Amino acid sequence: MLRIRITAEAGRVRRDYTITFSRRRADNAAVSFAYVRADAPEVRKADAERLVAVIEALTGVKPWIRRMKNGTIVIVCYREHLDGFARFAELADAIEKWLEETSYVKS
Repeated sequence: MLRIRITAEAGRVRRDYTITFSRRRADNAAVSFAYVRADAPEVRKADAERLVAVIEALTGVKPWIRRMKNGTIVIVCYREHLDGFARFAELADAIEKWLEETSYVKS
């Protein structure tokens, strides 16, 4: 797994986010699921909107949002988001190394 930790401040709200990428499905796709959990629904929604805005600002691609029945909001990122994060020098080497280590060739 590859974890990217982001500290973002929007207005007067400062939050730490962790986006965890792993390899999924038969095609070994790089996918991330970031869960937004908060006690109050309005806080959860606002936090999800902030995380989506941060990811879109950093990668140039808006992530997919899934709302679960239990109230949890899941932010889903794919390879294009990972490529967007790789534009940053601080992340580029770690992302490239992780992609190499976790790739496989179909036989």
